[in-house]
Amino acid sequence: MKLAAIADIHGNCVALEAVLADIASLGISEVVNLGDHLSGPLEARRTADLLIGRGFPSIRGDQDRIMVELGAPGASRRIDHRQLERTHLDWLASLPPTLRYREEILLCHGSPGSDDAFWLERVTADGNVRANAISAIEAEAAGIDASLILCGHTHIPRAVRLRDGRLVVNPGSVGCPGYDSPKPVYHTSQTGTPDACYAILERSARGWSVTFRYVPYDHVPMAELARRNGLPVWAAALATGWVA
Repeated sequence: MKLAAIADIHGNCVALEAVLADIASLGISEVVNLGDHLSGPLEARRTADLLIGRGFPSIRGDQDRIMVELGAPGASRRIDHRQLERTHLDWLASLPPTLRYREEILLCHGSPGSDDAFWLERVTADGNVRANAISAIEAEAAGIDASLILCGHTHIPRAVRLRDGRLVVNPGSVGCPGYDSPKPVYHTSQTGTPDACYAILERSARGWSVTFRYVPYDHVPMAELARRNGLPVWAAALATGWVA
């Protein structure tokens, strides 16, 4: 079994198109989508139309949940929400927070129990993002009998092999290589490259293996769009992979 995992597109349709073309070029037909599809200062409507048309097994991320909570079209002045129609919001609302795929794979966004939790990483009191302790990661995975657990949210590509052999993978972000956030304390997350990122998962007799793919695309117009829409941190991250 071989499949691709994508996450955290954040309305970057150009990056998504590049990733899907790369997946197709490798002959991979199965794609799962781990949420945070549309939020951000980019192309929410075009991204939604593409994802709805492709029909990938998908879950709802924390930003997707917030987008639905903002209400009907026209209820918010946010750049992303203003682009959406009722059909787009209904699609987001229909997505589950977690999904079991092909029996042995669990899809979640933050962690199995929370769409906005840091799982493979933690944010320290002084705002640094660090790798989480294996004991904390395993505690969140307790009772889950999936051999592969896929998560997103932090935008940081990472694989952690639990001590019982299960594999937890964050495929990184397709469309947003860096951001800043005030929660749980102010912090930044940055990958250092503007490339789109996703993961390939392959099941063999020895278990699951993971390959992270960084895909160059024409990111400059997306950085310029974010800048025009008044979000310089997004613009910097999209241009360079760094938030400053």
